[in-house]
Amino acid sequence: MLSVLRPLPVEQIRLVVFDLDGTLIDSRKDLCNAVNAMLAEFHRQPLPEEIIASYIGDGAGMLVRRALGDPHDEPLVDDALQHFLAYYREHKLDHTYVYEGVMESLAKLRALPNGAGSRAMAVLTNKPIGPSLAICAALGLSEHFFRIYGGDSFETKKPDPVGLLALMQEAGAKPEETLMVGDSDVDLLTAQRAGAWSLGCRYGLSPHTIENIPADVLVDTPMEWMDAFAAGE
Repeated sequence: MLSVLRPLPVEQIRLVVFDLDGTLIDSRKDLCNAVNAMLAEFHRQPLPEEIIASYIGDGAGMLVRRALGDPHDEPLVDDALQHFLAYYREHKLDHTYVYEGVMESLAKLRALPNGAGSRAMAVLTNKPIGPSLAICAALGLSEHFFRIYGGDSFETKKPDPVGLLALMQEAGAKPEETLMVGDSDVDLLTAQRAGAWSLGCRYGLSPHTIENIPADVLVDTPMEWMDAFAAGE
């Protein structure tokens, strides 16, 4: 069900930036399998998917660190991260799929009339750029976006707004002309710090966290993205 705190200024939104995992794609099983494969390599017990899913959102490094119990042994974390990435590179598309309604909603958003001119769309994820590009290409998402940035595209990750600000500059969009769409408090905080509008997705991998940061609009499905825009007309 659509929840609106502040109606989106549809006419002036020139840039829509999407998170990837939990927003456009359900990558939970492949990420969890990669974490447990890494843990097995280090002779540790596997973790339930529910636990691993709660660790997703801050990049591969933090995912691995949390799965290991946040150790102070940095060489261990670095070694484990390499094992995780090696496994994930080979298995990133075993079970990952695009959420129902995403493709249709992306096409409609791109075609939606915009009083401010053309509307650009992009991806800003904390997932490493390599698998992010490969997944978007394999699942047919790439054609919708003028740019895809990953967690290692900049010196810092979300919620630091550096990536979102870079996308604004490239698209020629002001903060008040920009919308960030994501399933976690990391995405909402990124939007807040950049002065952009925010749309929280309650269906993703980290929906429990979006209650921590007020979102301008909350949706339960990708199909409701269009409802969010319609509510602001």
